[in-house]
Amino acid sequence: MGESRGSIAFFTSYRPPVPLDIFRCPVPASSKLDELHLTDGLSYNYNGQTVPPEALKTIVKRLELAPQAVIEADIDSGRLTGLIFVSERQHNLETLQIALRSNDDGEVKVFTLADIYGTELFGGARLEDSGCIAGGYELDGQTSDHYLVYMSTKEPVQERRSPWNIVYKTNLGTGETERLTPPGTFDISPSVSPSGKRVAVASYQGKKWDGEIKDLPTSIYVMSIETPSLDRERVIENGGWPSWGSETVIFFHRLTGENWGVFRYDLSTGETIRVTPEAFDAMTPAAIDETRVAVATIRQKSVFFDVRVEAQYRHIEVFDMSSPEKSLQITQYTKPKGDHYNPFVMDSGKYIGYHRCQSDHLQHGDDVPRQFNKLLSPHEDVGLFRVAGAFPAFSKDGSKLAFVDNEFKSVWLADSDGMRVVFETDGPNGIFSPVWNQKKDILYVCMGPSFKPNETLGIYAIPHVSSGARERRLLTKGKFNNAFPSTNPEGTKLVFRSTKHGGDKKYKNLYIMDAQVGEDAGEAERLTEGDWTDTHCQWSPNKDWIVFSSNRDRPADAPERDHGLDPGYFAVYLMNASDRSVVRVLRSGYDFSGHVNHPVFSPDGQSIAVTADLAAVSADPISLPIFFNSVRPYGDIFTVDIDPDDMEKNQDVENFARVTHSKYENSTPAWTVFSTDDPHAQWNLLVMEDNYTPSCPYAHHDGGESWHMTGQICTPKRVC
Repeated sequence: MGESRGSIAFFTSYRPPVPLDIFRCPVPASSKLDELHLTDGLSYNYNGQTVPPEALKTIVKRLELAPQAVIEADIDSGRLTGLIFVSERQHNLETLQIALRSNDDGEVKVFTLADIYGTELFGGARLEDSGCIAGGYELDGQTSDHYLVYMSTKEPVQERRSPWNIVYKTNLGTGETERLTPPGTFDISPSVSPSGKRVAVASYQGKKWDGEIKDLPTSIYVMSIETPSLDRERVIENGGWPSWGSETVIFFHRLTGENWGVFRYDLSTGETIRVTPEAFDAMTPAAIDETRVAVATIRQKSVFFDVRVEAQYRHIEVFDMSSPEKSLQITQYTKPKGDHYNPFVMDSGKYIGYHRCQSDHLQHGDDVPRQFNKLLSPHEDVGLFRVAGAFPAFSKDGSKLAFVDNEFKSVWLADSDGMRVVFETDGPNGIFSPVWNQKKDILYVCMGPSFKPNETLGIYAIPHVSSGARERRLLTKGKFNNAFPSTNPEGTKLVFRSTKHGGDKKYKNLYIMDAQVGEDAGEAERLTEGDWTDTHCQWSPNKDWIVFSSNRDRPADAPERDHGLDPGYFAVYLMNASDRSVVRVLRSGYDFSGHVNHPVFSPDGQSIAVTADLAAVSADPISLPIFFNSVRPYGDIFTVDIDPDDMEKNQDVENFARVTHSKYENSTPAWTVFSTDDPHAQWNLLVMEDNYTPSCPYAHHDGGESWHMTGQICTPKRVC
């Protein structure tokens, strides 16, 4: 079948542009020379945990790498060690891998779980995280089997705005896999007790995800590895990221007031004690023992665009209950102006592992290579790839791909002549949302202060864009916020959203104007009318239908803000431009809360791709690079099939398909008729199975990492 229905491109934000990798330092550390690289350096690698020797023997036995006696001797002597971690090397999915490291020569060999246990268990589009090892304890005179405990999103969930996070255990010897999370419940961040008998998780049990993107509504539950459904109990209300200090002590993090803190809970007494000072942020604990814990800290808050000082970076420190005010600093000695994430304990606390960006060789002023990354698609007939820029847009024939850079200052074009900048701006104005005329070599863009609804935003045409002439023509008139243009199949009309007639509250409706000269041909024709936001509109490639997102069905009592952010209430609608009839196609929550945005038609008009929060969030957000803009991430890419002939049959479609599985934000999809392998689409030469390493502007003159390193979109507050 191949990619017979073309391919979907999308943009990822909050994912560091420079690959993450895993390192370790001794405790205490003294200089950069103390840091040891733990992986083979390929792709993005993060969230590591060591594999205990006896469990590692079981894994290598399945791999049949060498005579078992030789391998076991190397493991017993410490010459061969194991690491389980998340990597993006397999189809650019975020999945678990096993690394075997020879400590004699530093050689690292990495194996996917599919290499070890087969694709039936570890295949398909999914996200995996938080791998750790359980079992290995004495039971009735015998040693129990070892298990890999981990979180996965492999099981589809049709309930809207629901997490897909399920914790499983896989027998390392047999590959037999069981679900530990009870039906109807969703867990993240599993942690195994020192005995290997129990698992602690941060769980939504008894709660629902309701749009939180900073402080998740999780509590900590403990269950038996053997009988999880019978021996599961809540031990900590309001907490995340559990880590066992002993069989009776759990460390965890919690947001209290303005700062995150790490706490210690004693299962035998029920006592909770704060371990880290209240004056700064501390999170993602990794317990060494009952009294010592490694954490990530941010000692001084900062704002976006700050040139940060050392205390404003995320660093790894060790705190001891006996002297909590005097921590043992680790990464401040190895890379003082870099962010470090999610510590883990090695060799009983002799070493601390963590991950950070591979920014060591970045030089201020270098160019940024741009390539695209192909991902495994859940649809056999649809390709999938990530674009190194925002708002990807294809020409109708699929031969040209345009997008804007991360700072919204340049328009890039990829075609048979390669990749190049075809338009750029400076000053306070930004460029976003490029879209092609369906018939001509004209690119439309929005220009003005980025994502500020009270500011004037104009729609411009860039004629003969492939020639690089860099001409532009303003199509809209008046001091209104105009955006998201799209032409009809004939290329003669342009639909867009605008605050014309929006009043003081800047309501947005859809309008149509001439695609060549804009409002010079007359005032735009109003298409919708209401006190709401209609936005993200696209004309069908072969019909007089328009798809758009809107909060028009938002309840009258809906809050203005939710968790300090835009509450959303966006759903996707279809309109017949001829008679202006409208049907609602896909909503997020059943009460219309949430976001379903940026809808685009498939080239054959039989499906719609959207970016949405239908699967909630897939990881504890504070464990990821922090973002400071007041935004609500959309989530992942989804598709929904529609009836291309009868619009009324598309009312409130129930079934949807999740296309991407990510901790980060995947957004602004585009769907082209060409596959990622089609030789006629020259942009696909930039589609890579492997990743790239960009540089400037990710490094300051002194070598410190800039905010760009977090994958942050470099624009002010975003609204729809």
